[in-house]
Amino acid sequence: MLLLALDTATPAVTVALHDGTDVIASCGQVDARRHGELLLPAVDRVLTEAGLRLDAVTGVVVGIGPGPYTGLRVGLMTADTFGLALGVPVHGVCTLDGLAYAADLDGPFVVATDARRKEVYWARYADSRTRLTDPAVGRPADIAAEVAGLPAVGAGALLYPDTFPRAHEPEHVSAAALAALAAERLAAGVELPAPRPLYLRRPDAQVPKNYKVVTPK
Repeated sequence: MLLLALDTATPAVTVALHDGTDVIASCGQVDARRHGELLLPAVDRVLTEAGLRLDAVTGVVVGIGPGPYTGLRVGLMTADTFGLALGVPVHGVCTLDGLAYAADLDGPFVVATDARRKEVYWARYADSRTRLTDPAVGRPADIAAEVAGLPAVGAGALLYPDTFPRAHEPEHVSAAALAALAAERLAAGVELPAPRPLYLRRPDAQVPKNYKVVTPK
């Protein structure tokens, strides 16, 4: 097994290689405006570090969000392209699950990433491998009662200490955690979901109301 994992659902552009036992190379950079520019060089960097070629990859793992439309689709389209070119399966993993796995907490906790517009993408977890709720988006004040008293990880939690007073790192997801979680689930015979994006909001760019289409006669 050689899994290539990547995620662009948060401001972090992160890539890793996992051989089924351990992460053998990884890299990441936080830049919310350069996902498309940074992702492929990051893939090349981890392959070079591992001394491997792209055609050695046997599967691709990609974070499916939730996340902003533009950033999220960069990783998903890249993963799909690699899968088609190499003829290997592409596995989707919830980005929040990757953060939860990296947090490595035993008791109940919350993962929250920055959804902008003064909102967070969030979910509750029983432990680092077990999600209790579907990913959702909401204002911190509106979900305060649901997360009260729980430890929290992620950039969204760190941004709103009034709602998440027990927030701590990791701040962003790492492809290393995504890859390790995917490898663990695959080894256990768990079927991972198809790489379909978790869009919890409509994209910012929309066709204006009363838009008139002008066609030549």
